Amino acid sequence: MNIERQSIQHRYEIVGRSPLVLEAIDKVIRVAPTDLTVLITGESGTGKEVFAKAIHGLSNRRHQPLVSVNCGAIPATLLEAELFGHERGAFTGAVEQRKGFFETAHRGTIFLDEIGEMPLDTQVKLLRVLESGEFSRIGSSDVRRVDVRVIAATNRLPEEEVRRGTFRTDLYFRLNTVRIELPSLHRHPEDIPLLVEYFGRRAAAKLGIDYAGVAPEALRMLVNLPWPGNVRELKNMIETLVTLEKGSLITPELLRPYIPLALKAP
Repeated sequence: MNIERQSIQHRYEIVGRSPLVLEAIDKVIRVAPTDLTVLITGESGTGKEVFAKAIHGLSNRRHQPLVSVNCGAIPATLLEAELFGHERGAFTGAVEQRKGFFETAHRGTIFLDEIGEMPLDTQVKLLRVLESGEFSRIGSSDVRRVDVRVIAATNRLPEEEVRRGTFRTDLYFRLNTVRIELPSLHRHPEDIPLLVEYFGRRAAAKLGIDYAGVAPEALRMLVNLPWPGNVRELKNMIETLVTLEKGSLITPELLRPYIPLALKAP
């Protein structure tokens, strides 16, 4: 295996040897040293934030801040103020002047997760920052400048959002300079045994207990499950199972009660 790739996987805990995972890692290696904007796409739970951290950590900005923002977790009415800051009295509740995430990330990287949730009027301001580095705080006419690399991520299909009119075409083309697509877990089931072993051993080590592993038939069950929540769902299940069963050998009988109804194969 490529030594540089292997080192990155170890450092950022990216587990997998399938061609789809290795292709994504190779893109990270190529794009990280540049200042290009990156768009990471993939279903929820595929590891988009992990890859964003790897890009920042391998970049020339790694000694500067990495600011992560979940655009879907901030109310639309507050998102613009959170990103660009505001002056005192700019709106109800703005009792003091405040810097936004872009100013906090100056000379570093900002990771905009779930960017498909961003309102159209905020998208206009984001496009301005991407093109010129300029923005204004809410309640101020002063133009400020920042030097920030943008990594965006979405679990939606951005092309569909553009067609529906919920995502600006010009912003999509500006963000889509480099695109890294993270595969759903059901597209690379050959990595499931590696992931199970990794999460099982890590959970046991945290608890200070021995890990007996997984019986072959139980492993086949895990490989054949659909995993709609992807790697995150697999991780949560293995950690719960190892914790509650105290590292016992995972047999089919032990495993079945931990498989949610939504996961059980038809």
